Amino acid sequence: MTIRMHRGLFAAVFLLALFVSASLVTAQDNDIVFPTSELTLHTESGDYPLVVEVATSSPQRQRGLMYRTALERGHGMIFDFGQSRPASMWMANTLIPLDMVFIRADGTVSGFHEQAEPESKAIISSSEPVRYVLEIGGGEAEAYGLKPGDTVSGPAIDK
Repeated sequence: MTIRMHRGLFAAVFLLALFVSASLVTAQDNDIVFPTSELTLHTESGDYPLVVEVATSSPQRQRGLMYRTALERGHGMIFDFGQSRPASMWMANTLIPLDMVFIRADGTVSGFHEQAEPESKAIISSSEPVRYVLEIGGGEAEAYGLKPGDTVSGPAIDK
């Protein structure tokens, strides 16, 4: 076999291995399932029911709302860290703007970040330890009149 044939064979094997590994990662990502639940935001302007996907495992929290092209109003995702801790989020591979609501273990809103920029790798952090982060569509926090100190309740966080 000539050197040229060896290079060609090596390139073909390399590309095949790359394709197979990419397919396995995609298949694993597609296997991540999120149970749904309900939450209610309690603000001065009213109570707002939400349907949320629940992310409790590390693979679920890592995937989050990545690759979604839309998020229906009144829907979101709640990240449960299992205990209070500083929370850091980012928008890499997230294609839609989101509001991130940082929630203490007792269900009170610690703070929030509005209109997180799609596909940004900037870190968005809570100002204090929180147990939950709720992601909703960009602009919804303002529409609900959400403020620090408001409360969140429902099966997704009531234990």
